[in-house]
Amino acid sequence: MNEETIAHHSSPKKSIVESGHLKFLIPSIIGILLFLVPLPFQGKITIGVGILAESVQGLLSSQLPAIMTTLILVSSILALVQVTMKPAWMDKPILQQLFSISPLWTSLRLLGALLAILTLFQLGPEWIWSQASGGTVLYSLIPVLTTWFLFAALLMPFLMEFGLMEFVGTLLRKIMKPLFTLPGRSSIDATASWMGAGPVGVLITTQQYEQGYYDKREASVIASNFSINSIAFSLVVISFIGLEHLFVPFYFSITIAVIVAAIIMPRIPPLSLKKKTYHEPVGKQISEDVPEGKSIMKWGTELAVSKANSVNSLGYVFKKGFTNVLDIWFGLLPIVMALGTVALILAEFTPIFTWLSAPIVPVLQWMNIPEASAAAPAMIVGFADMFLPAVIGKNIESELTRFIIAGVSITQLIYMSEIGVLLLKSKIPIKFWELVVIFIQRTIITLPIITLMAHWLL
Repeated sequence: MNEETIAHHSSPKKSIVESGHLKFLIPSIIGILLFLVPLPFQGKITIGVGILAESVQGLLSSQLPAIMTTLILVSSILALVQVTMKPAWMDKPILQQLFSISPLWTSLRLLGALLAILTLFQLGPEWIWSQASGGTVLYSLIPVLTTWFLFAALLMPFLMEFGLMEFVGTLLRKIMKPLFTLPGRSSIDATASWMGAGPVGVLITTQQYEQGYYDKREASVIASNFSINSIAFSLVVISFIGLEHLFVPFYFSITIAVIVAAIIMPRIPPLSLKKKTYHEPVGKQISEDVPEGKSIMKWGTELAVSKANSVNSLGYVFKKGFTNVLDIWFGLLPIVMALGTVALILAEFTPIFTWLSAPIVPVLQWMNIPEASAAAPAMIVGFADMFLPAVIGKNIESELTRFIIAGVSITQLIYMSEIGVLLLKSKIPIKFWELVVIFIQRTIITLPIITLMAHWLL
């Protein structure tokens, strides 16, 4: 965006300037209140979007599993029809976007539908639909994703389309760039995750990448380092593992570990090797450099007002948001049901994670972590689901060991029942093997930090 464009939008007529500023300020303040301001709700801290999502979830709690099973089934059948028959009535752009997918993704949707039906009606072997596997995904995870993404996708334009990202990005560039090698606007992603939920951060990052505001490396770094789960979820984990009285030192520890990991990870492969090119259909759409003779605040405001003035129709913005909701419901939820259930079955009903964690036992013993053999599986089972380490660690006697397990489970960040599937389904160029490597790297970086903090604080 050049200065002539800015000048055009910032004409000397006072009424136009004022209207442009209001067009930036009012929606942006609404976006901040919805996504970034922590609010108390039902005895915990969440955000405005979370209050809306959890209220709907509460109202429809008994119906949501059946509703979403039906939707997953419809999604898989229409994808199968498209891939095998390609009927003319499915040539519409929205139907192509939702159902014209590869045979692999179609197969995963069909698997998700099968597992959802078996779980809903408790058919087949119990290890498929039990509360430790399919039951967790269909009754705990799917309803949360359904309601959170409904409101997050619909209301995210307030955060992204009216200049707030441009304003904050310009102001924070001098902090985010040297520390994390990222644009200043990535601070919005991080804050939305920490205050709300990790998947919301991934959704913001995906949309920013698709619109040309992050390059491939930046999008991969942000999604795999800043989509940390919320304060509320951290409180759930530490309470479940029986250490809620240590929440303040616990959250202080994971904050330090996450910041250190976010500084190191962008500078090592595979993330450092990602191309610095933008999403091809749109190209680069960002410039946070401040022209000579302008203050950071003034330039950030001008960029924000220009972005706000480019929005011609609020209806079009919300139409795009609703398309995103459909894409998530029809495209993402069947994959979450499939991969999430498979991951939990492997974690709960096979010894695979115990075998894989055997080499970790001596490392934990060297770090003076009590009950190392019992703790080792918890260090890698988080790749399947972030809550599993707490389940495994709940019965460990040592408070120090439980503190470390809970902390590492939050800081590992990559888990296949949710964040991993989101990233694989997105247009962000990140592969499964890279997610495995990133998970291992984050564990190697954050485990010693959490352990040192635990030995120091407990």
